[in-house]
Amino acid sequence: MTLLVIIVILALLFDFINGFHDTANAIATSVSTKAMNPRFAVFYAAVLNFVGAVTFEGVAKNIGGSIADPFKIEHGLEIIVATLISAILWNLLTWYFGIPSSSSHTLIGSLAGAVIAGAGFSGLNWAGFNKIIIILILSPLIAFVVGFIFMNLVKWIVKLLGNGSPSKFNRTFRTMQIVSAGLQAFSHGTNDAQKAMGIIVFALVAQGQLTEMHVPLWVKLSAATAMGLGTSVGGWKIIKTVGRKIFKIEPMNGFTSDITAFSVLQTATAFGMPLSTTHVITSSIIGTGTALRPKSVNWSVVGRMVMTWAITIPISMLLAFLIFKVLIIFI
Repeated sequence: MTLLVIIVILALLFDFINGFHDTANAIATSVSTKAMNPRFAVFYAAVLNFVGAVTFEGVAKNIGGSIADPFKIEHGLEIIVATLISAILWNLLTWYFGIPSSSSHTLIGSLAGAVIAGAGFSGLNWAGFNKIIIILILSPLIAFVVGFIFMNLVKWIVKLLGNGSPSKFNRTFRTMQIVSAGLQAFSHGTNDAQKAMGIIVFALVAQGQLTEMHVPLWVKLSAATAMGLGTSVGGWKIIKTVGRKIFKIEPMNGFTSDITAFSVLQTATAFGMPLSTTHVITSSIIGTGTALRPKSVNWSVVGRMVMTWAITIPISMLLAFLIFKVLIIFI
């Protein structure tokens, strides 16, 4: 029971960190264009993250049962402890350097590495793991393409209505950004908050506290609260990178990026599939920026981010593997 309590605390800490690490992406565009005051934007995102987190549970079930079978796995609780410690360490490291890395990637990579350490390669559900990895890889590409297409469509409409002057619509797009940022914060809650819920459910099943993959109400409320509180802290280093260093965001492409990310995330949530909010919104910004002015995209920053994305899962797997091997000696 002591390990289970530790797991719940670590999972909520992970969600809290996820709140200021990943949710910064949801409000970066609206803050950078001054569509919203930063303090209001953070509070606004925190509330909508909470609402989104208690609305769905499909992603939680997928995380809790697709990578490994909690009903059969040995050392289930120790595996989850190692997973959460690894994911928390990587999140804090990338936040410190202002790198918009993915909490989803590090959690999934950490879980896979800890499962291999505790139950061997046969303990990992390779079909479920590979399916999640493929979707995580494809989602940034989809977000980029959708953002590029949507931005060209918006450009065409603005040119048609504004006689070739997009600046005439800046005030309108800033107002629309309030809605789009809210939608994106909500979608972050519906997808990202459920990952910690899935980890807690995994532990509860492994401990025998649950007999089916179901997310109890107390798990939903506690995870949603932790993420909401984390969001309220803000993630200014991440906001600076996403909102300014990739592309000088304007109200038009800020709104378009938000709507693109919201559409991709909600589609995935509807099918119970975990996505990286970080990767989706960042790729949306790159896609809309490329459609507006490709030479203005800071491709060196993009390259560094993609490199971080690529190494997150293998590093997390190795880190969690090593942490488990150390933990099992003392537990």
